[in-house]
Amino acid sequence: MSEIAVTMKDVARYTGLSIATISKYINGGNVLDENKVLIEKAIVELGFKVNEIARGLKTNKTKTIGILMPTLENMFCTGIISNVENILIQNGYSTIICDYKEDAKLEKDKLDFLVNKMVDGIITMPHCISQEHLQGVINKGIPIVLVDRIVKGLECDVVLVDNLNASYDAVEQLITRGHRRIGIIIGPEAVYTAEERLKGYIRVHEDYNIEVDTSLIKNGDYQIESGYTLLKELVRMKDAPTAIFVTNYEMTLGAIMAANELNINIPSDFSFIGFDNLQMAKIVKPPLSIVIQPMQQIGEAAANLLLKRLKMDMANFPSMFRLKTEVSIKGSVREI
Repeated sequence: MSEIAVTMKDVARYTGLSIATISKYINGGNVLDENKVLIEKAIVELGFKVNEIARGLKTNKTKTIGILMPTLENMFCTGIISNVENILIQNGYSTIICDYKEDAKLEKDKLDFLVNKMVDGIITMPHCISQEHLQGVINKGIPIVLVDRIVKGLECDVVLVDNLNASYDAVEQLITRGHRRIGIIIGPEAVYTAEERLKGYIRVHEDYNIEVDTSLIKNGDYQIESGYTLLKELVRMKDAPTAIFVTNYEMTLGAIMAANELNINIPSDFSFIGFDNLQMAKIVKPPLSIVIQPMQQIGEAAANLLLKRLKMDMANFPSMFRLKTEVSIKGSVREI
Protein backbone atom coordinates (compact mmCIF):
# COMPACT_ATOMS: atom_id res chain seq x y z
CA MET A 1 0.00 0.00 0.00
CA SER A 2 1.51 3.41 -0.95
CA GLU A 3 2.25 6.09 1.59
CA ILE A 4 -0.25 8.50 0.08
CA ALA A 5 -3.11 6.01 0.12
CA VAL A 6 -2.83 5.07 3.79
CA THR A 7 -5.54 6.66 5.95
CA MET A 8 -6.82 6.30 9.49
CA LYS A 9 -9.52 4.02 8.01
CA ASP A 10 -6.75 1.68 6.79
CA VAL A 11 -5.13 1.68 10.24
CA ALA A 12 -8.51 0.95 11.83
CA ARG A 13 -9.12 -1.96 9.42
CA TYR A 14 -5.62 -3.36 10.07
CA THR A 15 -5.99 -3.24 13.87
CA GLY A 16 -9.67 -4.02 14.17
CA LEU A 17 -10.14 -0.85 16.24
CA SER A 18 -12.56 1.99 15.63
CA ILE A 19 -11.58 5.10 13.66
CA ALA A 20 -12.43 7.10 16.77
CA THR A 21 -9.78 5.18 18.77
CA ILE A 22 -7.19 5.64 16.03
CA SER A 23 -7.97 9.37 15.81
CA LYS A 24 -7.79 9.77 19.57
CA TYR A 25 -4.32 8.19 19.71
CA ILE A 26 -2.94 10.12 16.74
CA ASN A 27 -4.17 13.42 18.19
CA GLY A 28 -2.46 12.83 21.54
CA GLY A 29 -5.27 11.24 23.51
CA ASN A 30 -4.94 8.30 25.90
CA VAL A 31 -5.84 4.81 24.71
CA LEU A 32 -5.43 1.37 26.28
CA ASP A 33 -1.83 0.10 26.28
CA GLU A 34 -2.72 -2.94 24.16
CA ASN A 35 -4.43 -0.68 21.61
CA LYS A 36 -1.42 1.61 21.56
CA VAL A 37 0.81 -1.35 20.65
CA LEU A 38 -1.56 -2.39 17.86
CA ILE A 39 -1.77 1.12 16.43
CA GLU A 40 1.98 1.74 16.52
CA LYS A 41 2.61 -1.59 14.77
CA ALA A 42 0.05 -0.71 12.09
CA ILE A 43 1.59 2.73 11.56
CA VAL A 44 4.99 1.14 10.91
CA GLU A 45 3.69 -1.73 8.77
CA LEU A 46 1.43 0.45 6.62
CA GLY A 47 3.73 3.46 6.44
CA PHE A 48 1.04 5.77 7.79
CA LYS A 49 2.02 9.46 7.98
CA VAL A 50 0.16 11.99 10.08
CA ASN A 51 -1.14 14.98 8.10
CA GLU A 52 0.13 17.67 10.47
CA ILE A 53 -1.79 20.46 8.71
CA ALA A 54 -5.08 18.59 8.93
CA ARG A 55 -4.41 17.64 12.53
CA GLY A 56 -3.56 21.24 13.37
CA LEU A 57 -6.85 22.48 11.91
CA LYS A 58 -8.79 19.89 13.90
CA THR A 59 -7.01 20.10 17.25
CA ASN A 60 -5.63 23.66 17.05
CA LYS A 61 -2.23 22.07 17.78
CA THR A 62 0.49 21.72 15.15
CA LYS A 63 3.26 20.11 17.27
CA THR A 64 5.45 22.94 16.00
CA ILE A 65 7.51 25.43 18.02
CA GLY A 66 8.75 28.77 16.72
CA ILE A 67 12.31 29.82 17.55
CA LEU A 68 13.04 33.50 16.94
CA MET A 69 16.65 34.66 17.21
CA PRO A 70 18.43 37.98 16.47
CA THR A 71 20.99 36.26 14.23
CA LEU A 72 21.99 32.82 13.02
CA GLU A 73 25.59 33.96 12.57
CA ASN A 74 26.18 34.05 16.33
CA MET A 75 27.56 30.90 17.97
CA PHE A 76 25.60 31.53 21.16
CA CYS A 77 22.29 31.69 19.27
CA THR A 78 22.97 28.58 17.19
CA GLY A 79 24.13 26.70 20.28
CA ILE A 80 20.86 27.54 22.03
CA ILE A 81 18.82 26.45 19.00
CA SER A 82 20.65 23.12 18.79
CA ASN A 83 20.00 22.29 22.44
CA VAL A 84 16.37 23.44 22.27
CA GLU A 85 15.77 21.21 19.24
CA ASN A 86 17.31 18.18 20.96
CA ILE A 87 14.63 18.34 23.66
CA LEU A 88 11.73 19.24 21.36
CA ILE A 89 12.46 16.42 18.90
CA GLN A 90 12.46 13.92 21.75
CA ASN A 91 8.98 15.14 22.63
CA GLY A 92 7.57 14.94 19.11
CA TYR A 93 7.82 18.62 18.16
CA SER A 94 9.28 20.16 15.03
CA THR A 95 10.60 23.73 14.81
CA ILE A 96 10.37 26.79 12.61
CA ILE A 97 13.55 28.84 13.05
CA CYS A 98 13.54 32.54 12.22
CA ASP A 99 16.40 35.05 12.12
CA TYR A 100 15.31 38.68 12.45
CA LYS A 101 18.83 40.05 11.83
CA GLU A 102 18.61 42.43 14.84
CA ASP A 103 16.09 44.51 12.87
CA ALA A 104 13.13 45.85 14.87
CA LYS A 105 10.59 45.67 12.05
CA LEU A 106 11.74 42.23 10.95
CA GLU A 107 11.54 41.00 14.55
CA LYS A 108 7.86 42.02 14.72
CA ASP A 109 7.12 40.61 11.25
CA LYS A 110 8.79 37.27 12.01
CA LEU A 111 6.90 36.98 15.31
CA ASP A 112 3.62 37.57 13.46
CA PHE A 113 4.70 35.00 10.85
CA LEU A 114 5.14 32.36 13.55
CA VAL A 115 1.73 33.17 15.03
CA ASN A 116 0.14 32.86 11.58
CA LYS A 117 1.85 29.49 11.15
CA MET A 118 -0.11 28.36 14.22
CA VAL A 119 2.95 27.37 16.25
CA ASP A 120 2.07 25.92 19.64
CA GLY A 121 4.70 28.00 21.46
CA ILE A 122 7.61 30.37 20.90
CA ILE A 123 11.16 30.59 22.27
CA THR A 124 12.78 33.93 21.52
CA MET A 125 15.75 36.14 22.32
CA PRO A 126 14.07 39.58 22.17
CA HIS A 127 15.73 42.74 20.91
CA CYS A 128 13.32 45.63 20.26
CA ILE A 129 9.92 43.91 20.39
CA SER A 130 7.43 45.69 22.65
CA GLN A 131 5.87 44.30 25.79
CA GLU A 132 2.44 44.94 24.27
CA HIS A 133 3.18 42.91 21.12
CA LEU A 134 4.48 39.92 23.05
CA GLN A 135 1.57 40.12 25.48
CA GLY A 136 -0.80 40.04 22.51
CA VAL A 137 0.72 36.72 21.42
CA ILE A 138 0.43 35.28 24.93
CA ASN A 139 -3.20 36.41 25.08
CA LYS A 140 -3.87 34.23 22.03
CA GLY A 141 -2.90 31.20 24.10
CA ILE A 142 0.62 30.84 22.68
CA PRO A 143 3.15 30.46 25.52
CA ILE A 144 6.46 32.30 25.13
CA VAL A 145 9.80 31.63 26.80
CA LEU A 146 12.40 34.41 26.64
CA VAL A 147 16.08 33.48 26.46
CA ASP A 148 19.03 35.62 27.56
CA ARG A 149 17.00 38.84 27.84
CA ILE A 150 13.95 40.15 29.67
CA VAL A 151 11.19 42.49 28.52
CA LYS A 152 10.15 44.91 31.24
CA GLY A 153 6.53 44.67 32.29
CA LEU A 154 5.93 41.30 30.60
CA GLU A 155 4.76 38.36 32.72
CA CYS A 156 6.61 35.63 30.91
CA ASP A 157 8.93 32.69 31.54
CA VAL A 158 12.62 33.61 31.18
CA VAL A 159 15.89 31.66 31.05
CA LEU A 160 19.00 33.76 31.69
CA VAL A 161 22.59 33.42 32.65
CA ASP A 162 23.77 35.47 35.61
CA ASN A 163 25.35 38.14 33.41
CA LEU A 164 26.14 40.52 36.25
CA ASN A 165 28.16 37.97 38.20
CA ALA A 166 29.71 36.55 35.02
CA SER A 167 31.29 39.95 34.44
CA TYR A 168 32.02 40.54 38.14
CA ASP A 169 33.85 37.20 38.48
CA ALA A 170 35.94 37.70 35.33
CA VAL A 171 37.06 41.21 36.25
CA GLU A 172 37.73 40.12 39.84
CA GLN A 173 40.18 37.53 38.50
CA LEU A 174 42.10 40.39 36.90
CA ILE A 175 41.94 42.66 39.96
CA THR A 176 43.25 39.96 42.30
CA ARG A 177 46.22 39.56 39.94
CA GLY A 178 47.16 43.21 40.34
CA HIS A 179 45.36 44.83 37.40
CA ARG A 180 43.74 48.24 37.98
CA ARG A 181 43.24 49.59 34.46
CA ILE A 182 40.90 47.04 32.92
CA GLY A 183 39.26 47.66 29.57
CA ILE A 184 35.91 46.11 28.75
CA ILE A 185 34.21 45.64 25.38
CA ILE A 186 30.49 45.16 25.93
CA GLY A 187 27.40 45.07 23.73
CA PRO A 188 24.92 47.80 22.76
CA GLU A 189 23.75 50.08 25.56
CA ALA A 190 20.05 49.16 25.24
CA VAL A 191 20.59 45.36 25.33
CA TYR A 192 19.86 43.67 28.66
CA THR A 193 22.93 41.41 28.61
CA ALA A 194 25.24 44.35 27.98
CA GLU A 195 23.62 46.37 30.78
CA GLU A 196 24.06 43.51 33.26
CA ARG A 197 27.67 42.84 32.28
CA LEU A 198 28.48 46.52 32.67
CA LYS A 199 26.86 46.51 36.13
CA GLY A 200 29.12 43.62 37.13
CA TYR A 201 32.19 45.47 35.86
CA ILE A 202 31.27 48.61 37.82
CA ARG A 203 30.28 46.76 40.99
CA VAL A 204 33.55 44.82 41.29
CA HIS A 205 35.47 48.08 40.88
CA GLU A 206 33.40 49.62 43.67
CA ASP A 207 33.87 46.60 45.94
CA TYR A 208 37.66 46.87 45.53
CA ASN A 209 37.63 50.69 45.87
CA ILE A 210 38.93 51.18 42.32
CA GLU A 211 37.75 54.23 40.42
CA VAL A 212 35.94 53.43 37.17
CA ASP A 213 37.52 55.12 34.15
CA THR A 214 34.69 55.39 31.61
CA SER A 215 37.20 55.72 28.76
CA LEU A 216 38.00 52.03 29.32
CA ILE A 217 34.36 51.06 28.62
CA LYS A 218 33.65 50.40 24.94
CA ASN A 219 30.21 49.58 23.54
CA GLY A 220 30.29 47.22 20.57
CA ASP A 221 27.47 45.53 18.67
CA TYR A 222 28.31 41.87 19.42
CA GLN A 223 29.83 41.50 15.93
CA ILE A 224 33.41 40.60 14.93
CA GLU A 225 34.21 44.01 13.45
CA SER A 226 33.41 45.89 16.66
CA GLY A 227 35.69 43.62 18.70
CA TYR A 228 38.43 44.23 16.15
CA THR A 229 37.98 48.03 16.11
CA LEU A 230 37.48 48.55 19.83
CA LEU A 231 40.49 46.50 20.89
CA LYS A 232 42.63 48.72 18.68
CA GLU A 233 41.12 51.79 20.37
CA LEU A 234 41.94 50.44 23.83
CA VAL A 235 45.54 49.46 23.13
CA ARG A 236 46.25 52.81 21.42
CA MET A 237 45.14 54.84 24.45
CA LYS A 238 47.84 57.03 26.01
CA ASP A 239 47.33 55.22 29.32
CA ALA A 240 46.41 51.82 27.89
CA PRO A 241 44.76 49.10 30.02
CA THR A 242 46.86 46.28 31.39
CA ALA A 243 43.98 43.86 30.88
CA ILE A 244 40.98 43.64 28.55
CA PHE A 245 37.72 41.72 29.00
CA VAL A 246 35.57 41.07 25.91
CA THR A 247 32.02 39.99 26.57
CA ASN A 248 30.84 37.82 23.68
CA TYR A 249 32.12 35.22 21.23
CA GLU A 250 32.19 37.26 18.03
CA MET A 251 33.82 40.33 19.59
CA THR A 252 36.41 38.04 21.22
CA LEU A 253 37.24 36.70 17.77
CA GLY A 254 37.56 40.24 16.37
CA ALA A 255 39.74 41.33 19.29
CA ILE A 256 42.16 38.44 18.81
CA MET A 257 42.35 39.23 15.08
CA ALA A 258 43.31 42.81 15.94
CA ALA A 259 45.90 41.67 18.49
CA ASN A 260 47.49 39.37 15.91
CA GLU A 261 47.52 42.13 13.29
CA LEU A 262 49.27 44.51 15.72
CA ASN A 263 51.77 41.80 16.75
CA ILE A 264 50.64 42.16 20.35
CA ASN A 265 52.01 39.63 22.79
CA ILE A 266 49.38 38.30 25.20
CA PRO A 267 49.79 38.40 28.19
CA SER A 268 53.06 40.36 28.13
CA ASP A 269 51.47 43.46 26.56
CA PHE A 270 48.09 43.00 28.25
CA SER A 271 46.10 40.23 29.87
CA PHE A 272 42.96 39.05 28.11
CA ILE A 273 39.67 37.32 29.01
CA GLY A 274 37.16 36.47 26.30
CA PHE A 275 33.69 34.96 26.19
CA ASP A 276 32.34 31.57 25.08
CA ASN A 277 35.09 30.98 22.53
CA LEU A 278 35.91 27.41 23.59
CA GLN A 279 37.43 26.35 20.28
CA MET A 280 39.66 29.40 20.07
CA ALA A 281 40.63 29.03 23.72
CA LYS A 282 42.19 25.68 22.87
CA ILE A 283 44.00 26.59 19.62
CA VAL A 284 45.34 30.09 20.39
CA LYS A 285 48.71 30.43 22.11
CA PRO A 286 48.74 31.14 24.92
CA PRO A 287 45.41 29.40 25.68
CA LEU A 288 42.66 31.99 26.22
CA SER A 289 41.00 32.70 29.51
CA ILE A 290 37.24 32.76 28.93
CA VAL A 291 33.84 33.05 30.56
CA ILE A 292 31.90 29.89 29.71
CA GLN A 293 28.11 30.11 29.41
CA PRO A 294 26.11 26.89 30.00
CA MET A 295 24.56 26.80 26.51
CA GLN A 296 23.28 23.26 26.87
CA GLN A 297 21.53 24.08 30.14
CA ILE A 298 20.05 27.27 28.71
CA GLY A 299 18.57 25.51 25.67
CA GLU A 300 17.30 22.55 27.63
CA ALA A 301 15.77 24.72 30.36
CA ALA A 302 13.95 26.87 27.79
CA ALA A 303 12.59 23.84 25.91
CA ASN A 304 11.49 22.01 29.06
CA LEU A 305 9.83 25.12 30.45
CA LEU A 306 7.86 25.61 27.23
CA LEU A 307 6.82 21.94 27.19
CA LYS A 308 5.59 22.35 30.75
CA ARG A 309 3.36 25.27 29.72
CA LEU A 310 2.07 23.36 26.67
CA LYS A 311 0.86 20.69 29.10
CA MET A 312 -1.10 23.46 30.85
CA ASP A 313 1.13 23.14 33.90
CA MET A 314 1.17 26.73 35.16
CA ALA A 315 2.91 26.05 38.47
CA ASN A 316 5.37 28.81 39.40
CA PHE A 317 4.34 31.03 36.48
CA PRO A 318 6.15 33.13 35.47
CA SER A 319 9.43 31.36 36.18
CA MET A 320 12.90 32.84 35.87
CA PHE A 321 15.90 30.55 35.62
CA ARG A 322 19.22 32.31 36.21
CA LEU A 323 22.10 29.97 35.39
CA LYS A 324 25.69 30.30 36.53
CA THR A 325 28.71 30.85 34.30
CA GLU A 326 32.27 29.67 34.82
CA VAL A 327 35.52 31.64 34.48
CA SER A 328 38.36 29.56 33.06
CA ILE A 329 41.71 31.26 33.63
CA LYS A 330 44.51 30.13 31.29
CA GLY A 331 47.76 31.53 29.95
CA SER A 332 46.33 34.80 28.60
CA VAL A 333 46.22 36.31 32.12
CA ARG A 334 49.30 37.23 34.13
CA GLU A 335 49.98 38.82 37.50
CA ILE A 336 51.49 42.29 37.60
